[in-house]
Amino acid sequence: LPYVPRVAPMALLGKVTATTFALERPCCIFDQHASALDSVWLAVAFANATATFRNPPSRADVPPYKQLPTAHSYMTLETAAAAFACSAPSPAVLRVGGDTACRDQGRQDPCNGPLPSPGPYRVKFLLMGCHGPKAETRWSHPILLHRALSPSTIDPVPPRHGSDVVVIMSILASLGTVLATTVLGALGAKVWGSLCHRDLGTSTFARRSYRTHHIPPALPQPLPPGCGCSPPGLGCLTLRPPAPC
Repeated sequence: LPYVPRVAPMALLGKVTATTFALERPCCIFDQHASALDSVWLAVAFANATATFRNPPSRADVPPYKQLPTAHSYMTLETAAAAFACSAPSPAVLRVGGDTACRDQGRQDPCNGPLPSPGPYRVKFLLMGCHGPKAETRWSHPILLHRALSPSTIDPVPPRHGSDVVVIMSILASLGTVLATTVLGALGAKVWGSLCHRDLGTSTFARRSYRTHHIPPALPQPLPPGCGCSPPGLGCLTLRPPAPC
């Protein structure tokens, strides 16, 4: 068949990961060749092993997932051919490598286990009936998975910035400090002015206190001639000479 499998073209979270990839589901591809009892398989192989892949003559000869490290290929995702008909409602993608239970349980049946390496891989769809293969698609283009980084390759020291970046960061930090100081100074002056106005107001002089200097008492002065003492309590009187006759 002229159909070429491909990774799903729509935007999809996790379309390609380190162990899986999402394929576009083929639709209306096998309608003219399939019967009600036929099934569609997906053959997965390393990109350099497609030339040696041979279609199995029966379901009993399908290469299982556990033989991928040695046989470099396997078959999975057995699905009734009716699920790929034009009128069949079905999901838009097929997730290859999404069954983590295959590796853990060690099942003998073909399963859809996680892919063990980045690949690259190539895939094709194979229509099989009771007597063996009936139709097949072309092989896909190589599909390369994401490569997980080893913890030993991660640099714990952050990269150093260039001199231009350091200068810009220093200028920005200085401008931020100046701006913060200006804002705080303006707020402080405003608060201080409001407090002084409230405390002083119109009673500025009423609250102001004065402290006088100490003035020593006056010492008694000697009496001038002709001065006599007045009766007690009247103080000192000046005696004037009598007027001339």
